[in-house]
Amino acid sequence: MASKVDPAILEALALDPKVTKIASHGGSGFASTFKLSSIVDGKEKNYFVKTGTGADSELMFKGEHASLNAIYSVVPNLCPKSHANGVFQENPNRFFLVTDFLELGSSHPGGSGQSFAQKLAKLHTTPAPIPEGFDKPMFGFPVTTCCGSSPQDNSWKSSWADFYANNRLRTILRQGVKANGSDPELASAVEKTASTVVPRLIGDDHIKGVYPVVVHGDLWSGNHGRGRIAGQGGVEEVVFDPSSVYGHSEYELGIMRMFGGFGGSFWKEYENLVPKAEPKEEWEDRVALYELYHHLNHWALFGGGYRSGAMSIMRKLNAKYGR
Repeated sequence: MASKVDPAILEALALDPKVTKIASHGGSGFASTFKLSSIVDGKEKNYFVKTGTGADSELMFKGEHASLNAIYSVVPNLCPKSHANGVFQENPNRFFLVTDFLELGSSHPGGSGQSFAQKLAKLHTTPAPIPEGFDKPMFGFPVTTCCGSSPQDNSWKSSWADFYANNRLRTILRQGVKANGSDPELASAVEKTASTVVPRLIGDDHIKGVYPVVVHGDLWSGNHGRGRIAGQGGVEEVVFDPSSVYGHSEYELGIMRMFGGFGGSFWKEYENLVPKAEPKEEWEDRVALYELYHHLNHWALFGGGYRSGAMSIMRKLNAKYGR
């Protein structure tokens, strides 16, 4: 029986259409998802495929492809490898992403035994590569990534405070105003936070030891699980659906704290492996500052109640540091 797999996917993976099949699998808020099965070197091999239409899907899949492989290059047993992304041969407005298949909920023995804290600590302490055209590691990412469906400006910056103020806070404010309409009170609070609180809390001459590392970027508990990667080895602590950037490791912690789900034992082990940056007494406020971006992003995407969470964080930080 003829395969229903688009020829572009078959070509990207060098698969034989006669032994390759595809079936709907799971679900995603922004894409259609499938399990692709084939025979590779005489053995059955499964892949996970996302498809979507339009330029938004193309942008999202390019970002996720690069994000997964940035994480995979540092901690290979933390996430699926991405094998390809591209455009359908039979529909030029349809796009795909193909990754290792992740068997979530597997209890297969023979895993590394590494804890989630150990893996995340390795990710967060491995210096970023030097991007093309530069002579040192930079803050940013080679491609645009999407947090939810919000495109993120990852253009390279040498200063982390500059990157966070401009590429994150001011950018997501503009996107939110475009989606939800003018909001002078919120805009004023964001501007004060970006111009005053950011340099005070995470300025280059204030916070110690900040260097770019790859972060997942959207690490709420729903993007973390336990599973077997690509049918190899045993069960592992895994992450997926990343929106990566080379940034300050503590930036990751904002959304992890926002939605919870990571227990006290994780936080204790993680801090032993990745000590809080100096000054340690400002750690809670830095994490709140990083959490702010995700409140603003959720406001941009969904409107409504997330505005109050953003305003609450900014009132507190501006009262404390915004003088």
